[in-house]
Amino acid sequence: MSSTYLKKATKTAETGEEKTQAIVLNMLNDIRANGEEAVKKYAEKLDKWTGDFIVTQEEIDNAAGLLTEQTKRDIHFAHEQVYEFAVKQRDSMVEFETELHPGVIAGQRLIPVNCAGCYVPGGRFAHAASALMSIATAKAAGVPFVVACSPSHHGGGIHPSILYAMSVAKPDVILTLGGVQAIAAMTFGLFTDKPADMIVGPGNKFVAEAKRILFGEVGIDVFAGPSEVMVIADETADPEIVAYDLVGQAEHGYDSPAVLITTSEEMANKVMELMPKVIEDLPEPEVTRASWADYGEVILVSDREEAARVSDEYASEHLEIHAADLDWWLKTLTNYGSLFLGEETTVAYGDKTSGPNHILPTKKAARYSGGLNAGKFIKTLTYQRLTKEANRKIGPVSARISRLEGMEGHARTSDIRMKKYFPNETFDLIGS
Repeated sequence: MSSTYLKKATKTAETGEEKTQAIVLNMLNDIRANGEEAVKKYAEKLDKWTGDFIVTQEEIDNAAGLLTEQTKRDIHFAHEQVYEFAVKQRDSMVEFETELHPGVIAGQRLIPVNCAGCYVPGGRFAHAASALMSIATAKAAGVPFVVACSPSHHGGGIHPSILYAMSVAKPDVILTLGGVQAIAAMTFGLFTDKPADMIVGPGNKFVAEAKRILFGEVGIDVFAGPSEVMVIADETADPEIVAYDLVGQAEHGYDSPAVLITTSEEMANKVMELMPKVIEDLPEPEVTRASWADYGEVILVSDREEAARVSDEYASEHLEIHAADLDWWLKTLTNYGSLFLGEETTVAYGDKTSGPNHILPTKKAARYSGGLNAGKFIKTLTYQRLTKEANRKIGPVSARISRLEGMEGHARTSDIRMKKYFPNETFDLIGS
């Protein structure tokens, strides 16, 4: 089996990373040292925002008044889809208790984090759907306190559609705050006195880098990079729809990879022919034109097994299948952020409305992680309790294994219990 690149990317997700890291690290150190004053400085400099950071109900009402009734209905519908799917995810997780050995009781509890920080990007697009994806999922998971941040739109406060969507998802606090300074503020508990245990939400490369640097001090959803799409297509696919779906994700940014894997050379050539036409028909084609030129790829493979192998190596954020026998692909593929099976679905449906979360792993993180889900906000905590009689079996084994490992202090915690609970008995606590 073999694969051939009919179009190869000239850049990678790592292009320009070192400069980004230096900028973000300097900002984080400044905010860590100077707190809210540093945040205010960056908000004014980068987002032209000098107003209050905590959003009031009056501001939410004003935002709602700027939207059409259809827009509000659409936001409510999308929220219901996202929230209900997240509830189903939460319901699929179970607490349990079991007796592993007579007198040895063990179990697990599912406890949400105490505070979640949800970042909603602004920038070129009004990401109303992103507000639903992060906040609604945290609420479905049962997080007691949710802080949501989004940047000021051209100095006039949070974009009305974003603010309304945020309010529909019901966070406990909304902050007019974007970028690195928002991630830092939620992590350190600035303006709320509630440091976040978990930070989630997409953002630009500076936001992604801030989350990466702070990971460990705070939990994060996924290691994020530029949005990615891969389409696997065979000879049954519609090349026009394939081209539109590639373009639909390539418009995210100058560095958004769009990759086609196909078993049909005719399909590959037709899609490559269509791509410039579909791109140039956009109202603002500049970004998409650049991303396709620098990051777009077309890969011709010999059969579907090779397509699946190449796809799993890429571990793309979004993976569409335009091919026969969709069940085979569902059973075979293992590495992707979210899977879109058949022509009838598209990444945009998942991004906006259908229900599963659109905050997904990029840069091959799908090899070891799924996307944002209710479980990301929930700690799976274990507990155990033993009867005195259970110590008769567990104690000596633990003592012997501890001594096998050279951990005498551990062993003696078993010894002392054997001595207390069974004073007239002799146990092998050393092993041969």
